[in-house]
Amino acid sequence: MAELKLRLHQGKTEKTVTVNQDVFTIGRLPECDLTLPYEGVSRYHARLLKTATDNWMIKDMGSKNGTLLNERQITSPQLVKNGDVIWLGDVSLVVVLATPSRRTTVKVEPIPAEATILRSVQELQQQWIQAKDKGDDLSVKETTIARLKDLVEIAKSLSAAESIEAIFSRVKDVVFRYLESIERIALLVDVTGSRQLELLNAASRNVNQQQSLAESSHWISRSICQKVFTEKVAIQTADAQADQRFEGEVSILYKGIRSAIAVPLWDETKVVGVLYADAHHSSTHWTQEGEEDLSFFSTLANLVASSVQRWLLTQKLTSEEMIRQRLERYHSPAVVQQLIAYKTLPDGRLPAAESEISILFADIVGFTALSERLSPVEIAQLLNSLFEEMLQEVFAFNGTLDKYIGDCIMAFFGAPESQPDHADRALATAKGMLNRLDKLNADGVLPEPLQLRISVNSGKAVVGDVGSSQRVEYTALGATINLAARIEAICPPGECVVSEDTYALLTHKQGLKLMDEYRFKGIDRPVQVYQTQR
Repeated sequence: MAELKLRLHQGKTEKTVTVNQDVFTIGRLPECDLTLPYEGVSRYHARLLKTATDNWMIKDMGSKNGTLLNERQITSPQLVKNGDVIWLGDVSLVVVLATPSRRTTVKVEPIPAEATILRSVQELQQQWIQAKDKGDDLSVKETTIARLKDLVEIAKSLSAAESIEAIFSRVKDVVFRYLESIERIALLVDVTGSRQLELLNAASRNVNQQQSLAESSHWISRSICQKVFTEKVAIQTADAQADQRFEGEVSILYKGIRSAIAVPLWDETKVVGVLYADAHHSSTHWTQEGEEDLSFFSTLANLVASSVQRWLLTQKLTSEEMIRQRLERYHSPAVVQQLIAYKTLPDGRLPAAESEISILFADIVGFTALSERLSPVEIAQLLNSLFEEMLQEVFAFNGTLDKYIGDCIMAFFGAPESQPDHADRALATAKGMLNRLDKLNADGVLPEPLQLRISVNSGKAVVGDVGSSQRVEYTALGATINLAARIEAICPPGECVVSEDTYALLTHKQGLKLMDEYRFKGIDRPVQVYQTQR
């Protein structure tokens, strides 16, 4: 009596179920002998029946999505064999048949050595599809010539393909046309450069399986793909489950993979991905003519590799452009390139470092009273308009926006890009802000005339990313910043003041006069403050 077991796989769920009765119902309802509470499974989906000859049959019970046996939808009861795969929606059941009550000696024919082909990618790079000398077999030569023509056409179309979907669609059509034993194909790519393969697209000869294949990679032999990717080899096997090379790979048996072929996407310098295909039945054709199919598949992968590499470069440029555009909202364009260079750091942060900088604070005079007269929406619109104009002055002198503090702009010069003339840049920015605001007031651009108080201080500060793992802020910290904030409080409306440290660094000191010597809270020394004369 044949004992039947089912190896269940759905998402991360894996288990083995023993069928211990002659009629075994599978479905979503609890009353079923095997309950599968998953999307795509009908209430009463399928039934296993044992025949009088101790064989097992699978029958669909009018399910909504149908029952598939080895990727083919069944319309009448079908005999199941050891290693077959039953699909109910996204759930796969691998059939395992055994005869424990009988002790028989089974002669196992060893898999021929040529049934599994393993070649280095360097070796395959030197190969091209060639018509082999097969006497008067014109059909083989005609097929080879057709393959060559297709490869030329693919090379042309791939050079113009802009999306990964367009690349894969062309490859899929050719593979299914010439490699008749292939049931499924997948394109896996190391998108992030982290040595982790991601499934970008997949296809099946069975259109009903198309969407589920592309959504999840659980059906792919990761052990085969990882070996191809890391060792830069091409693998082709006519019967993976009978091949001793894969006897330790439980996933291959569980997933019902029989024949498989996988080649690296090699772009002359590195492997960027894997082109993978398999089937649930063994391929006797590959035991005799596997080299030719592997050579064709590998040549195709070489063409795909250059297109995928170009696509990856496009993705990288697009990503960097998005990063650039976002950074340019906060930093001068000249500084953005340096910030982008840090994006590959292990912790993703710009390192904090001590720098000589000049810090600038620009605050709206009488903002509290202004807030009483205007609605919150009007206040927001006013600040947006003002900040947009003032920030142009900061960026014009390659300054870095630290943050907005209510109605105050905090910016600094000298980091992350070293600027020996950071004091001159800060003062020029302050004068530019005041002049620009005068013009805005004169032109009536703002809801009502505004005035700014601006202060500048220079000295050492720690500049870098500061914050938690969830949120960081590129900012400047230290006593230099604290003094700049204190000085801003004594600035006359519509003017700019600088500390003695900034004054000492200025190349041109004309237009500045000494206001007085001041003492500030938290500062243990008197500080001379200078005011610009307009």
